[in-house]
Amino acid sequence: MDEKKLQDLLKLLQINNGDLTKLNAQQRKDMKDYKFWKTQPVASFDEKIDTEGPIDATKKPEDIPDDPYPLLNEFEWCNINIDDSQQLQDVFVLLNENYVEDKDAEFRFNYTPEFFNWALKSPGWKNEWHVGVRVKQTQKLIAFISAIPISLQIRGKTITSVEINFLCVHKQLRSKRLTPVLIKEITRRVNKHDIWQALYTAGIVLPSPVSTCRYTHRPLNWSKLYDVGFTDLPPNASKAQMVAEYTVPNKTKLNGLRPMTMDDIDEVYNLFEKYQSRFDLIQTFTKDEFKHWFLGHVEKSNQEQDVKKKIVFSYVVENKETNNITDFFSFYSLPFSILKNPTYKELGIGYLYYYATDADFEFNDRFSPEATKKLRKRLDELISDALILAKQANMDVFNALTSQDNTLFLDDLKFGAGDGFLNFYVFNYKAFPVTGGLKEDKSYDVEKRSNVGVVML
Repeated sequence: MDEKKLQDLLKLLQINNGDLTKLNAQQRKDMKDYKFWKTQPVASFDEKIDTEGPIDATKKPEDIPDDPYPLLNEFEWCNINIDDSQQLQDVFVLLNENYVEDKDAEFRFNYTPEFFNWALKSPGWKNEWHVGVRVKQTQKLIAFISAIPISLQIRGKTITSVEINFLCVHKQLRSKRLTPVLIKEITRRVNKHDIWQALYTAGIVLPSPVSTCRYTHRPLNWSKLYDVGFTDLPPNASKAQMVAEYTVPNKTKLNGLRPMTMDDIDEVYNLFEKYQSRFDLIQTFTKDEFKHWFLGHVEKSNQEQDVKKKIVFSYVVENKETNNITDFFSFYSLPFSILKNPTYKELGIGYLYYYATDADFEFNDRFSPEATKKLRKRLDELISDALILAKQANMDVFNALTSQDNTLFLDDLKFGAGDGFLNFYVFNYKAFPVTGGLKEDKSYDVEKRSNVGVVML
């Protein structure tokens, strides 16, 4: 299957550029000449890491300036109040029109107020960490960057941190060098709260990745993808063959599968924490954070939401004999707008989020052939049903990274390897490499899998 349209969008979203682990001489030279990152507390490409820990641990909040970084005279800083409908509108108009668009201007990420309420208002969120730049004369929002508080864990060591996301500058102003100033300003604001590390992702190679994962894609509605020009018909294949290849069943198969509810929180939380402990790079959640991320920032319970406005979908499998929850999985929705098609206006895109299962808990070595076989079988069953539920929620493509234990099911469930990659970075922290589910040739590593257990939006 030709996934060129999807790859173009993902490349733009993550600024992908090919090989992310082995740099040629020109790439290394370019990085050495990269003025901004040379000034930041990040590990250099050739730096040998002997121990993990902060790069600069000397500063204190009182050492950080109280005043924001200077901007060009025609611009001014602002805090974006997500609770204000007009300011929220300003953000999603900026991102919808400037964050990503394929080169033919046919598809665009379609952010909604519901998505931003979920993504930017996790417990502990701060208004001052939703940073905008406006034109003084017109008050038009022309740039944005955000941070949310997270508890990061690297090989068992907990690090108070933030997640940086939604960095966007209006496409007509990208020559104004606003991006470095946005990064420095959000860093200043976070530092004032005595937080010195940040998790962020990018497709470009920056100094220096902790891990690299690959994007994979599973068509759910091949006919629609073809009709809107999102994919091409492969050589020596018919439309009917492609539709048949990617058709999913109408009904789920797992006994005891149902939407997760508030009553499940304690049990699922414990299952999730135990499963996550196997990975080297994770985000740990409080129970309030767990409720937010997996039941959504809404007043109604998940099963009562309008599916068109629903962002996160979480399900559990309950053993009917013991009444214990044995499995959990989730995915979220971030659709594309279709700009030039007379029939279709939106393309449904699902993203695999977090999951957990007790399938291999009985084994001391989760990499043993017996444990791997059992986990693979269970993940095939779980994610197969996730694909069916995503299709029922009007999603046309389902995306996953090679993170977590995903490499066990990607081939089995017909996920195609994309040519987009995602780098994980930790600001002001040196860390040994974390496996991302990839071999040297960038194919799936089913044997070693991935030790990345964190999922960023």
